[in-house]
Amino acid sequence: MNIKQLRESLKIKWVRYYHQNRPWLAKMRIWGTYNGYRRPSSGFILATLSVLEPQLDEIFPFILELNNNPDEIIAALGLNFNPDEQLHLIKNIDNYQNNHQNKQDGETYESPSSTSTAITKIQNLRLSQK
Repeated sequence: MNIKQLRESLKIKWVRYYHQNRPWLAKMRIWGTYNGYRRPSSGFILATLSVLEPQLDEIFPFILELNNNPDEIIAALGLNFNPDEQLHLIKNIDNYQNNHQNKQDGETYESPSSTSTAITKIQNLRLSQK
């Protein structure tokens, strides 16, 4: 299991879930400020991600043996951020996948099957443009 890809995948899944459910999430009493970032409670994020990412079931017991503080787990997973400030990630991935479903240079290009593959390709594209 690649931890970096897992973190990227969790981030995208969380931001996408947040984007899709913003109207009611904004009204819930789950918000707080953690290490300077306004975000939903760690318990809420972890519970949501346990449904969105089946791999977490495999590693949660191990993580909890090391540390059972939800705020520290969220920080270790790279999820201590305000989801409103990360909505651009969803747009970038959706744009990338939509643009590359069409034919490119006379060859058919298939859309990446996983979110982490799309993220990696976007990052590589940005690096090549610099």
